[in-house]
This record gives sequence, structure tokens and C-alpha cells, in this order.
Amino acid sequence: MSFITTQDGTRIFYKDWGRKDAQPFVFSHGWPLSADAWDGQMLFLVQQGYRVIAHDRRGHGRSDQPAVGNDMDTWADDLSTVIESLDLKEAILVGHSTGGGEVARYIGRHGTNRVAKVVLLGAVPPIMVSTEQWPGGLDISVFDGIRKQVFDNRSNFYLDLAIPFFGFNREGVEINQGLRQGFWQQGMNGGILAQYASVHEFSEVDYTEDLKKINVPTLVIHGDDDQIVPIGHAGKLTATIVSNATLKVYAGAPHGLAATHQDQLNADLLAFARA
Repeated sequence: MSFITTQDGTRIFYKDWGRKDAQPFVFSHGWPLSADAWDGQMLFLVQQGYRVIAHDRRGHGRSDQPAVGNDMDTWADDLSTVIESLDLKEAILVGHSTGGGEVARYIGRHGTNRVAKVVLLGAVPPIMVSTEQWPGGLDISVFDGIRKQVFDNRSNFYLDLAIPFFGFNREGVEINQGLRQGFWQQGMNGGILAQYASVHEFSEVDYTEDLKKINVPTLVIHGDDDQIVPIGHAGKLTATIVSNATLKVYAGAPHGLAATHQDQLNADLLAFARA
């Protein structure tokens, strides 16, 4: 397996497929998942001639599980280490859910010198919790409940969470046990310390100023039936904050649309890259 070591000695696992001279897609995964969440997009795009890279956030997947650095600033710096170490240029950054916060914070801290375009997919910015600036968010009790369930029995919680994540609780939608078990497996491969800390980072961190620094073409994709990151306080707001952003709404799509709407998303990523 391939690893890049950060300045504090943490080993970050990554996948890197395709020609080294091809334009790179760089994927940042959601919580509590890993780079494997992007397999459907990576396999498709590498077949289209692109280079595709995805890493496991520290504390997740196959990366190290340090007791320090489990915060968005460090995760953004880890992403920078991956991009710099691989000397990526004209990259298309794609961030799902918490990974969307990671992409936004990366640009907020490191700029867009190596970035050509950005895709924010069901992403958490600008902020999920209700605040004075953004009062339409969720109450903090929702996230306190998530923390408690991660602490008490994250294995069972991840099995349960996969149901609304993929929209399996909607009328007429059959439960796909493979997707559910894959979600559980990715979650359990990560460490509870980082996953617990992540709840604060995806809910209570404000990414508004980071979004304002995105100065490259940006595609915001969000499902209008997202039960995890509601579109009204996320994708729709983000599209108004980011200059040169285009909002694309997937009708009836859940949070896990990279899997449930794989072909549609792949076609949109390819079209956006070629535009």
C-alpha cells in the first residue's frame, strides 16, 4: 500500500491510479468513510484518461490513528501534503460531505495555485449547526446525539446510519445490503478517536471564509432528499457564497449519491472536467 508521511510523522494512505502526466482528480471522502467510497468515480475517470487520487483522512481507513491533529486545519494540511508530495497541478478537487469541508479549508489555508476546479458534493459548508449568521441549521442536540451514539456503540450506529445515508428508508426503495455493509466496514476500519472528533468538525466549524477564497470554477452538487446534510443550509447556501459556482440539484437523491446516482455523477464530473 502507498503512504505519504506528514510533518508530525502520521502516515496517510492513498490511492493513485492513471498516467502521471494526466490531469488529476483528487477526492476527499465523507464521514466516517475512507477513500474506498470513491471507487465508482475513480474507476470510471481513470478509464477516461484522468489520473485519480484519493486518501484516507488521518484517523480513518488505513491511515494512522494519532491522538493529535484530528481537526479540519490538520486534515487540510494533510491534503496539502498529499498534493505537494505528488506534485499535482491543475487538480480537480472533489469533496463529499466532511470532505467538502476539507477541500474548502485546504483552499482557505493553501490557495488554488495547484487547483483548476472544485466539486462540492453533498458538502457540509458553510456550517451545519444553526448559528446567528446562518440560523437555518440543525440544533446542536442533533450532533450531541451523534457523539453519544459513536461513543456508546458505533458499530450498530453505522449500520443504522447507512439507511438514511442512502435513502433506504424512502417508500419504494429497497435496502442494498452491499452498500450498507460497505458503509459499516469503512466506518469500522477507522478509529473512534478521530471519528468522534470529526463530529465537531463537520457540524460546528464555519467554512464561510474558506468558501469566499475559492476562485476557480466550482460545481456544487446536492440531492434534494439529503437527510444527512440538508440542501437548504448547505449546497444552496454554498452556491451563493462561492463566486463562479454552479448548483446542480439531483432530484430525490440522498446523501450517498456517489453510490446511488453513480452514473449520473460520473457523467457530470466528466463533463465538468472537459468544460
